[in-house]
Amino acid sequence: MLPALVFAALAAFAVAMLWSPHTSRAAALHLMLAVGAMPLIFGAMSHFIPVLTRSRAAPTGWAGIPLLALAGGGLVVASFNLPGLSWGRHAGALLAMIAASALLVWSRRRRVGMLGRPHSCLAWYEAAVACLVLALAAILASALWPQQTMALRRLHLHLNTVGFVGLTALGTLGVLLPTVANRPDTDAAQRMRHDLPWMVAGTLLIAVGAAWIGPLAGIGGVIWAVPLVRMGSAWLRRYRAEIFALHGAAPLLASAVFGLGFSVAVGAMHLLPATAGYLSAAPSWAFVVGFLLPLVSGAASQLLPVWLRPGVQGAWHARLRDLLGRHAGIRAVLFLIGGMAAGTGQGWGLLLGGATLLWFILQAVTALVRVRNNHLETP
Repeated sequence: MLPALVFAALAAFAVAMLWSPHTSRAAALHLMLAVGAMPLIFGAMSHFIPVLTRSRAAPTGWAGIPLLALAGGGLVVASFNLPGLSWGRHAGALLAMIAASALLVWSRRRRVGMLGRPHSCLAWYEAAVACLVLALAAILASALWPQQTMALRRLHLHLNTVGFVGLTALGTLGVLLPTVANRPDTDAAQRMRHDLPWMVAGTLLIAVGAAWIGPLAGIGGVIWAVPLVRMGSAWLRRYRAEIFALHGAAPLLASAVFGLGFSVAVGAMHLLPATAGYLSAAPSWAFVVGFLLPLVSGAASQLLPVWLRPGVQGAWHARLRDLLGRHAGIRAVLFLIGGMAAGTGQGWGLLLGGATLLWFILQAVTALVRVRNNHLETP
């Protein structure tokens, strides 16, 4: 199911970016985040949580959790485009909230039942899902508190992007990049334990600031920046050659961290009274193009071979990973340029991000065709 969720997410991203000039920003963003990213993250967590807790794989029926989230996301997107379906926003939020709550409860039960201490990444996943539950609760609360609808939507947006997607990504990247480089980061677990409380505090300040008290968002952005700088500095010391390589997943994963930091900084500055009138900013597009697109394409380059053929890794996996990661360094630069342009209000940044994403999708399809049935010819 995970490969299907990967391609569904990539397709949702591409369609949303092509559709964005013809629909509202809210509809396009929800197609990317609620239909594309959320089910994929739930599916990936269902795969990784048993690994992090050293327990059995998720039961087959657990695939219903990402599908429930997908149904909720689809309902929300439909509600933005069909006038008679306005109730779908709250119904979709409720479905997604049920899926997120079930995932969080399942993770906590796995933690309690395991032997020894779980990996630090698990706490990041649980904090991320808790942020999503709060984000969805904010949308449901807007039905009871209509005078605060706009503020609650801003709270929802930031708890979703910076909280749910951001914390999930950084928790995963702390483990994934050393795997890509095939060299361990011996300080990663301790750094992740130390940084998580600061990241959660920064997330809450950014979200509350965006909703009601703008200066808090600036404080939250500064708090958020410290762990990002620590992670980036550690990566540059250990994995500089892989990060600045032409091929492989590492350039995309590293650029995603930079793109995330840029989107948070732009968003926090945009909410400060001193800069709000002078900065033409679209932090949500910086988040999508500069962070989400390189993150998903980079993670797919590394993980798709494992998810397509679980078990012992062989020549087929290595060859597919090599094909998926070809020229990833160029794509990383293009995503960064597109994210910075889109985040500062330049429409061509979205076009550049969309074109770069289509390049990866075509490359992935071609790679899968080339390696099917263990066909391993050299290029």
